[in-house]
Amino acid sequence: MHIAHLINPYRPEHTNELEDCQKITFESMRVAKEKALGIVQVELLSAQYEADVDIVPFYFKRTTNLTRTPSNFGVFSNPKKLPLIRDLIERLYTESTAEYLIYTNVDIALQPHFYIEVAQKIQAGHDAFIINRRRIPDRFSKIEDLPEMYATKGQPHPGFDCFVFHRSLYPKFKLGNICIGIPFIGIAMAQNLFCYAQDFRLYENEFLTFHLGMEVFKKRDKEYLAFNRKEFWKAMHEMWGDLDSRKFPWGNRNFFYRMIKWGLHPSIPIRLALQLEPKRWQANR
Repeated sequence: MHIAHLINPYRPEHTNELEDCQKITFESMRVAKEKALGIVQVELLSAQYEADVDIVPFYFKRTTNLTRTPSNFGVFSNPKKLPLIRDLIERLYTESTAEYLIYTNVDIALQPHFYIEVAQKIQAGHDAFIINRRRIPDRFSKIEDLPEMYATKGQPHPGFDCFVFHRSLYPKFKLGNICIGIPFIGIAMAQNLFCYAQDFRLYENEFLTFHLGMEVFKKRDKEYLAFNRKEFWKAMHEMWGDLDSRKFPWGNRNFFYRMIKWGLHPSIPIRLALQLEPKRWQANR
């Protein structure tokens, strides 16, 4: 089995907090790949802007440098260098021959057995799945703290930020010009997996990935949030003929149960779920 895993390293402009976090992520991925030797072939990839090339560790394969940002598709009062998720997944798809592809945010670290567990889930027959992270205290800041991080159970997080899928699914994806680092990237990736996978699975309580910091929601730039929201709904419009809420998590439960679950979930838009209800009723007639 051949798995390729891509992240987007970058050099923060104003703080070294994320720089420390990235070093922890890099090392956790190296350790997990080493742990999986002889069990599954793991390829570590990075997608980066030219200015960030030198922070990518040597044990990552650097894909073609990124060039586009949301400013290529809109006007912003405070332009930010934020990659488009479709540019990242395109590099993951085209610059690897791996059968299964993984994308995670750069602040998501891995448990040592991560790739072994992923391989087992693939062998169980799933062509796509999402693994929710754990939140652990941000008192850790050094690679030397990794053993303690591994042992810290932390708290669950409801958002989606670790996506595993068969490469055959990607050509069907509709991702618009959504940029990472802003809400709607996880929702958009999830909707594509729900829609196009034949055997999707959501893992909410696995101890396989973790994030430094206990927060659930972060303050986001309103301009970019509005941009991503618009791009998300454009993508959903393109996917409309294929969307089916019966494929959402809890989609087989009764109306009131699923509406409560979806209404409370930050990564499943209740507006979309309600718009899909008539399609569901027609299909069940």
